[in-house]
Amino acid sequence: MSGEMRSDGMSGMSMSVESTMGAAGFMLAWLAMMIAMMLPAMTPVVKLYALASGQGRVAPLSFFVGGYLVVWLLLGAPAYFAWHGLNMPMADGADWVARLAGGAFVAAGIWQLTPLKKMCLKNCRSPMSFFLRYSGRIKRPLGAVRMGITHGLFCVGCCWAMFVVLVTVGTMNIGWMLILTALIVAEKTFRHGERVATLAAVAFLILGAVLLASPGTITVIS
Repeated sequence: MSGEMRSDGMSGMSMSVESTMGAAGFMLAWLAMMIAMMLPAMTPVVKLYALASGQGRVAPLSFFVGGYLVVWLLLGAPAYFAWHGLNMPMADGADWVARLAGGAFVAAGIWQLTPLKKMCLKNCRSPMSFFLRYSGRIKRPLGAVRMGITHGLFCVGCCWAMFVVLVTVGTMNIGWMLILTALIVAEKTFRHGERVATLAAVAFLILGAVLLASPGTITVIS
């Protein structure tokens, strides 16, 4: 009886959240979340660009950051539809949602070990070399926007699988936001960031296997 009441309460709360957060509200929340999660990891390249901008050698920083945010804002559309479709089943504790989350963890673990992930991470970890490649084209705003978009695409290459995990365990789950933010910052800025990425892969694969084998454990991690 208490379980049914808890389930009904969660469903009611989920419906309330969904009714008050439409597409526009979700996109604003998504953009705020991206800024909060990604800005710490891109601080080195932002500082480098801001220094050059302060010396008048490149277009204002806002054009670079704007191009970067456009990439993540565009990803908000598929994230919204995923959130909209998973919100109620997640609140109801559907086993298939837990298995979907397990599959997302496994996919994220595999992605962490791919050459493409490593290539994107290398570009994110080397802001000076990335900056120098564009130094002759970012004196104008359009060039700065293009540089921001390119850097955003490298960040997507590094982190897209983690955000799939975030969507499947609860898009606005503060705990997982903090965990994934710490991981993103560590693998992009720490001295041994590549090793951090490898350790994360192992953790993702283990979590994925647990969820696939025992969907009920989703309540523990979410």
